[in-house]
Amino acid sequence: MAAAVAVSASASSSSAPPKKIVAPTVSQINAEYVTQLANKYWAPHVKKRLAFDPKVIEDVYIKEIVESKFAIRKIMLLEFSQYLENYLWMNYSPEVSSKAYLMSICCMVNEKFRENVPAWETFKKKPEHFPFFFKRILEASLVENDSEYSLHEQTVLLLFLDHCFNSLEVDLIRGQVQQLISLPMWMALQPKRLEQELKKTPKLRKFWNLIKKNDEKMDEETRMQAYQERRFLSQLIQKFISVLKSISVSGPISMDKVHYCERFIELMLDLEALLPTRRWFNTVLDDSHLVVHCYLSSLAKREKEGHLFCQLLDMLKFYTGFEINDQTGNALTENEMTTIHYDRITSLQRAAFAHFPELYDFALSNVAAVDTRDALVKIFEPLSSSVLHQVASYLCLLPPLSEAEDSGYQKDFLLELLVSRHERRISQIQQLNQMPLYPTEKIIWDENIVPTEYYSGEGCLALPKLNLQFLTLHDYLLRNFNLFRLESTYEIRQDIEDSVSRMKPWLSEYGGVVFGGWARMAQPIVSFTVVEVAKPNIGENWPMRVRADVTINLNVRDNIKDEWEGLRKHDVCFLVTVRPTQPYGTKFDRRRPFVEQTGLVYVRGCEIQGMLDEKGRVLEEGPEPKPRLKGDCRTYRVFLDPNQYQQDMTNTIQNGAEDVYETFNIIMRRKPKENNFKAVLETIRNLMNTDCVVPDWLHDIILGYGDPSSAHYSKMPNQIATLDFNDTFLSIDHLKASFPEYKIKVTVDNPALQIPPFRITFPIKGGKGKKRKEADRNGENPEEAKTLIVEPHVIPNRGPYPYNQPKRNTIPFTHTQIEAIRAGMQPGLTMVVGPPGTGKTDVAVQIISNLYHNFPEQRTLIVTHSNQALNQLFEKIMALDIDERHLLRLGHGEEELETEKDFSRYGRVNYVLARRLELLQEVGRLQESLGVPGDVSYTCETAGHFFLYQVMSRWEEYISKVKVKGGKFPDATDVSSLFPFHQYFANAPQPIFKGKSYEEDMEIAEGCFRHLKKIFTQLEEFRAFELLRSGLDRSKYLLVKEAKIIAMTCTHAALKRHDLVELGFKYDNILMEESAQILEIETFIPLLLQNPQDGFSRLKRWIMIGDHHQLPPVIKNMAFQKYSNMEQSLFTRFVRVGVPTVDLDAQGRARASLCNLYNWRYKNLGNLPHVQLLPEFRTANAGFLYDFQLINVEDFNGVGESEPNPYFYQNLGEAEYVVALFMYMCLLGYPADKISILTTYNGQKHLIRDVINQRCGNNPLIGRPNKVTTVDRFQGQQNDYILLSLVRTKAVGHLRDVRRLVVAMSRARLGLYIFARVSLFQNCFELTPAFSQLTARPLHLHIIPTERFPTARLNGERPSHQIHVIKNMPQMANFVYNMYMHIIQSTRHYQQCLLPPPAMVEEPETPQTQETEVEDEVQVMQENAEEEEKRVAGEMVKEGELKVAEGDEHRTMPEHPGRDSDSGDSEPENESEK
Repeated sequence: MAAAVAVSASASSSSAPPKKIVAPTVSQINAEYVTQLANKYWAPHVKKRLAFDPKVIEDVYIKEIVESKFAIRKIMLLEFSQYLENYLWMNYSPEVSSKAYLMSICCMVNEKFRENVPAWETFKKKPEHFPFFFKRILEASLVENDSEYSLHEQTVLLLFLDHCFNSLEVDLIRGQVQQLISLPMWMALQPKRLEQELKKTPKLRKFWNLIKKNDEKMDEETRMQAYQERRFLSQLIQKFISVLKSISVSGPISMDKVHYCERFIELMLDLEALLPTRRWFNTVLDDSHLVVHCYLSSLAKREKEGHLFCQLLDMLKFYTGFEINDQTGNALTENEMTTIHYDRITSLQRAAFAHFPELYDFALSNVAAVDTRDALVKIFEPLSSSVLHQVASYLCLLPPLSEAEDSGYQKDFLLELLVSRHERRISQIQQLNQMPLYPTEKIIWDENIVPTEYYSGEGCLALPKLNLQFLTLHDYLLRNFNLFRLESTYEIRQDIEDSVSRMKPWLSEYGGVVFGGWARMAQPIVSFTVVEVAKPNIGENWPMRVRADVTINLNVRDNIKDEWEGLRKHDVCFLVTVRPTQPYGTKFDRRRPFVEQTGLVYVRGCEIQGMLDEKGRVLEEGPEPKPRLKGDCRTYRVFLDPNQYQQDMTNTIQNGAEDVYETFNIIMRRKPKENNFKAVLETIRNLMNTDCVVPDWLHDIILGYGDPSSAHYSKMPNQIATLDFNDTFLSIDHLKASFPEYKIKVTVDNPALQIPPFRITFPIKGGKGKKRKEADRNGENPEEAKTLIVEPHVIPNRGPYPYNQPKRNTIPFTHTQIEAIRAGMQPGLTMVVGPPGTGKTDVAVQIISNLYHNFPEQRTLIVTHSNQALNQLFEKIMALDIDERHLLRLGHGEEELETEKDFSRYGRVNYVLARRLELLQEVGRLQESLGVPGDVSYTCETAGHFFLYQVMSRWEEYISKVKVKGGKFPDATDVSSLFPFHQYFANAPQPIFKGKSYEEDMEIAEGCFRHLKKIFTQLEEFRAFELLRSGLDRSKYLLVKEAKIIAMTCTHAALKRHDLVELGFKYDNILMEESAQILEIETFIPLLLQNPQDGFSRLKRWIMIGDHHQLPPVIKNMAFQKYSNMEQSLFTRFVRVGVPTVDLDAQGRARASLCNLYNWRYKNLGNLPHVQLLPEFRTANAGFLYDFQLINVEDFNGVGESEPNPYFYQNLGEAEYVVALFMYMCLLGYPADKISILTTYNGQKHLIRDVINQRCGNNPLIGRPNKVTTVDRFQGQQNDYILLSLVRTKAVGHLRDVRRLVVAMSRARLGLYIFARVSLFQNCFELTPAFSQLTARPLHLHIIPTERFPTARLNGERPSHQIHVIKNMPQMANFVYNMYMHIIQSTRHYQQCLLPPPAMVEEPETPQTQETEVEDEVQVMQENAEEEEKRVAGEMVKEGELKVAEGDEHRTMPEHPGRDSDSGDSEPENESEK
């Protein structure tokens, strides 16, 4: 967000309320010194620029950046003006390099990262001076003297370095950073420590000797330069320690020092959390004892200023001791960690035994007796500092002391060093298992962990980051676990603040609490009692479960009472204690801290077990209706979190704190859709406790290491040579066109037989190993390597009925789509990038169908982000040749499926039962036709016997009579005359047998028998449903055995993992749609919905289809989204790591001219032929001169954007203009449902809906558009005509995210009309490729009002009608008003009025639009009106007369409509909320 909300640097550390940074307006931008300079030197639109002058850079840096104390607003302006791209880097060279130059570049790069826009592109274009520049940065970072570089400037440099270390996928950066973090950096270790480390791994000694040899060959200068780089990080650590020591325990403190320390720890954390940087650095960090210095520092003891520092430090300590082998990168097991711990203690004991007689007792004790912190302190405290130093130097921790020398270290440092190194650590998994899953008040309102919505991207936070790589799977899951937990905590905080403030808790006269308000989602608690604390499980110290009863009084409206009574098992609620201090009637101020005002003391989570009946029993959920309970009192049995309960009770007993569980006075529930966080967290925690087996071929890729293409099908050892492409190809020519680089060899020469379906045999390059190398040496035939063997085959006849014919694919896939389908059929990881309109869903469905036919015994899991995408997939799967008994859909979305069939579990069970009856009826008919007595069609079992003894015997007898004997073909008539089932097939199209040839008739007879056999095969499968009686058992059987294609959303997978694994759910292939919109962790969980077989995963294929150039997953909190990069999907991360993708490259949705607005973002995205050929794409948009236009909208009555609430941006001028254009289109005859109105902010969406309601919503001549919504919400949908309002006039806002621009530009098929402040958007660097095309056309709307829809004029032709140019919104509104009046007058109709257009107001102060009263009456029309117009009038009368404008003064347009009908319950939209 360009105008992101900012927390000033000091606010992040102190408790001042967060401030919002106001974005500069266009007029302010133009008045700024920076802008004036830009217009002379580097602005992109200036034709004649002045020559480069280094003095400009000095001036800008001193005046604009340093003097404003690095104000974000100033840096934002500079960065936005393209200072970095067009001036700084373009002109950088060693000759002009200066401090101001370096600092300016660093500030710009840091700003780009803060804004989340690509930062390194400029450097890649001109890389030659980057090494020099980087070396200058390293030198500047180590400057001791504050007068050269202030601490604030050095903090900027640290942040720049941090960004470099986090961009290792950029070759340019990696080349520079590599030298700082490779093995030679061990030069900085103490000699004894170095010796100890080289001893551990003999291989390293060889490398070390090599390094030494190479160093000797270097000349002096190069060697010194190399030494400087290798020692850089350890020198930086020493510099940091000196800054840290300069902070005193009390008294005034320089916040610059605090921020420097925080950023430094963040840099250390990021180096420790990535394997490539950690590998050698961790030893150097350990050798510097940084963590010990930090824990003992004065800053850590200062409660207020050191709070964030301590949180970051805890994270650093966690990562320094992470359970991983630094050199190999393998995760360490619990046993290995214990061994390391024991080795450390025993080596300490050996040293004590040999050299320190005063430590004899310690040396002879067993490990468990001496490895706690208390025991170690007790043993080492009595020793003098020189003895402690000697002990440490024996362990190679410190340099050795000479005889008489005293230790230069403080005693508390030496003690802490020995104790922290040898104390027993609780394992990571134990810590996790003891962690409560519900957030409490301590976390919910801690700004460093859960920042407010006002996070600007400035200060650093104590949050994990999701980057390219992770240390181990445990680390991967843990970071995601923490972030997921905190993101849900942020939403919980918003809900609690909303509900509790609505309750208005006040202090009553008697000192209790009185509630002055009410809330739908919260109720006062009447009584709360803990009813059960179960014994702990063996080996645990927390209770197995804790249950309590909560009683509330539901004296509320019936619909709300129903909601409370409808609380289901596993729903999460929150118990809150408030002790207000404010007297009755005090107003709540949203701007002041919430906790102080409401007097909130405690928050605890709980999970509903059920409601109790009158007898105190839990009402079980079931199909039967719930009993009606009398009165308003309701009691719920709830589960409390046992870990939390244990912590609270320990605190009460040991510290005499009050019992939290006797104080609750409010219970709060949440919307079920947003309330599944606990189930997902439990799922992640369970995954961490199991040996989660990711397939070997995926393990390294998921962590981000190794060869990113190692899981591509071409490198998989189990590649499949021959695949049946079934109905993928429409003809042999289509097949040849699909493999342009291969030679095609068809097994049959007769062109008449070269018809699909085809089996294709691919040339497979062997796996790795000796044989492969030998084959290479002997030289494989290059011809063979490029030849495909194609074998057409005939699908066996399935029976004589028309419905026996298989359904066929009709889509002529392009060759890239075919490559995606081929990759999806082969084992391995397939990633398909599908730009808008390129047929992603068609490819997905064809892959599913081909897998189903090629591997009938395998099962495929389909996962999507939304229910809507699942519906689209299912509707297309239905059209292919897939037996619907093998389809199953899990989750709540199945109700919305727009087919008449129900694919949910119970829907499928009912289908199977109904199908069973149909088939048994068929068996009855067959029995009758054969004249067999008895009741064989009673059950599946009897039908099976009937098939074996009656049907098979007749068929075998028949075959023996008509088979070819001794090479002699029987007569063709015999096939028909001897056929035993004529009577049964009497209802098929006759004659069944053609009588032309023996082969043809025999195939028909076989087909008839296949039809019969299929009936009995299905009945055999359905037999289980006769044995299983309950619906639940039947649905489980269906899931585990019968279904072959199972679909669910990623949320459902995360919620139900435990149940699925317990059922023994199994699958072989996963296909994910919309995978660039799914959170990293929600993409990962579906890989593990089954237990491993013999320690291996049976997963064979993982197909991900998505588009990382469109919008990412929705993260509501800015800090998690930007700082922690939580919005990065796994799909996007794989693309960044370099996993090969198949990029679909032909779109069939939009006109070619519209496609050009976004195709620059993709690798060669072209158009399918029909986009140029079909009449709808060739004809012009009636009434418009252009098929797309950017229309400039200036201030209306002196107002551009307004912001009634934070982030609730509106622009009345644009809203009125958009609606006027919509009305114009409807009056020309455009169908209203073919038009959608989109905008980039929620506030504008509500405003446009209000304007539509007032102007035309209930008018049958105009109506409402298909949708009025935000761009974010409309992702994945499309319409013929899109009207887009960009709202902002002061700063570009979040449209700067190119992904949002791509979505906005790619929703329209035939026409796109964009309303915006052009002067603002055309200067934005990221948006240039689209806006340069938009601004090439006139910026005033060009319309042709006399041209009706549809028109015969071709697109691009000059119209024969007159063109009107509309200059501004009031002109358009008046035009539409007059046009409407004219249409009404020319129809035979009653007096009829439309709300008059908004008029310009004389006084610019009032932002409201004034609407004048309609005075002129509408005359009744002449007799000879045209027939067509009579019809229109007639229809309008039928539909209900248009409302005559009210006589009283019409209301003025509200500035901020607040809640309209849509917004009350609608869940908030994506980031547009912000």
